[in-house]
Amino acid sequence: MAMTRVRPGRATMSLFRTRGRPHASGSSNGGPLRDTAVIDWAAYIDGNRVSTDTAADAVRLIRDGRLTADGDSAGFVWVGLHEPSAAELTDLADVFGLHPLAVEDAIHAHQRPKLERYDDVHFLVMKTVGYVRREPGGAEVVETGEIMIFCGADFVVTVRHGAHGELGPVRRRLEKNPERLALGPAAVVHAIADSVVDGYVSVADAVQEDIDEVEEAVFSPDRTDESRRIYRLKREVIQLKRAVGPLAGPLRNLSGRRFVPAEIKEYLRDVEDHLTRVREQVESYDELLNPILQAHMTQVTVGDNQDMRRISAWGALFMVPTAIAGIYGMNFEFMPELKWKYGYPMILGIIAVTCVSLYRGFRRNGWL
Repeated sequence: MAMTRVRPGRATMSLFRTRGRPHASGSSNGGPLRDTAVIDWAAYIDGNRVSTDTAADAVRLIRDGRLTADGDSAGFVWVGLHEPSAAELTDLADVFGLHPLAVEDAIHAHQRPKLERYDDVHFLVMKTVGYVRREPGGAEVVETGEIMIFCGADFVVTVRHGAHGELGPVRRRLEKNPERLALGPAAVVHAIADSVVDGYVSVADAVQEDIDEVEEAVFSPDRTDESRRIYRLKREVIQLKRAVGPLAGPLRNLSGRRFVPAEIKEYLRDVEDHLTRVREQVESYDELLNPILQAHMTQVTVGDNQDMRRISAWGALFMVPTAIAGIYGMNFEFMPELKWKYGYPMILGIIAVTCVSLYRGFRRNGWL
């Protein structure tokens, strides 16, 4: 489809007056410079992307019906934002009729996964996760973000918080499948949910590898202190559970909504099935880490007991000559063997025989 250029109306132009493309040059921290939270936008007609200079042009193409003779564009607009300000999201709310409560949630983030309906607009919140290394040589940790989706009859507005869950690849994959995009905004919602759940699977597999390494280290002959690593993994599993678990209900409710075509409902059920599997996988991690931690603490206790046995055994060996020397060092005048010619060699022999006997006994019992 050829690209169409139109001039937006005054109201729409004022609401999108700063919504030009982000600058392509690099910033001081290596990322792209942006004077707006709007990352990308497009109008989709019959599954084909219609590029426009501004988000206002994309909205007008759909709302004014400029592409068909009967005045019905039969398409939708997809506007993507990353960590928008209150003013930017309020402008979009005026254009698309977004509810103030949903807009407030999208601005401040830190929401649980949920699906809510405000008039004809559905508001879906999903947690994104990433398993990243915070510093070179450091431990990997689970970092979370959020994706909020406003889904209406002729628009999709995605608001992303955090460094994870980029939607650029999702958009490009969808645009390679016009038949799926032609099903409307629900196709976008499914594609995003599928990408988010795939991220859960990847992170869960990475955590599984770390748990296997810890388990192998705990039951290895070498004595290592894995307690800190086990506690860190338990914390990461909790983070993952908070993201994965609450999403099951919203996905189930989403597949039952009327605005979702039957074809998309089948794909949503598949995403829900993947989510169920990864949720069970994550729950099993917590059950697995508890006995690993208990086994590690038991091994630490056994190791401490062995050390105490060794210390006690060596102490007993040194107590024999110390006790004999202490007795004969009391300097009483009338003590047996003090004037005896062979007293000193006899005492040394007794000490040697006693120490050797104790050493062999301790070795036989595994104390040394």
